[in-house]
Amino acid sequence: MVEFLTVFGIGIGLAMDAFSVAVCKGLGMPRINRKQMLIIGLLFGGFQALMPLIGWLLGSSFSQYVSFLAPWISFILLSFIGGKMIWEAIRGGDECEQCQPPFSLTELLSLAVATSIDALVMGVSFSLDGTNIWLAISVIGVTTLLLSIAGVLIGHKFGNKFQKKAEIAGGVILCLIGIKALLEYLL
Repeated sequence: MVEFLTVFGIGIGLAMDAFSVAVCKGLGMPRINRKQMLIIGLLFGGFQALMPLIGWLLGSSFSQYVSFLAPWISFILLSFIGGKMIWEAIRGGDECEQCQPPFSLTELLSLAVATSIDALVMGVSFSLDGTNIWLAISVIGVTTLLLSIAGVLIGHKFGNKFQKKAEIAGGVILCLIGIKALLEYLL
């Protein structure tokens, strides 16, 4: 149960970039298009699930050489990714300019890859700390799918009011999980 909750927290943190982009997409929809909303959710969720698997496969090939560093690597990677998310949210800038219509599959693929790079790095961390990769990719993929769909709906209804807060919350969650991993090792 603890592993599930940890992976779920990581999934929420990783999904915040996709959520923010989905909010932007929702802003640009004069009316909700369920097909486009589902495509956004499936692309973002699919890439958020695929990238940790790729990272896990890469990390598994060298984990035997650095396994004693796993808690420190997890702490550093999660803190870096979380800190970067917080910094970008506080620093500002309007990502929504890039995310406005027209609805383009090529653009969505680019955004799905861009928002899931941090999940690739997490996959390496999963290989080092022994996280069940199948649980991780399932939870991360489904969480991102659902949050992306919710993001489109929220963006359509409320605008970008929650975008910055979601990015900060995601960053804080990732940092806290990194601290938890390090404290478990040290204590």
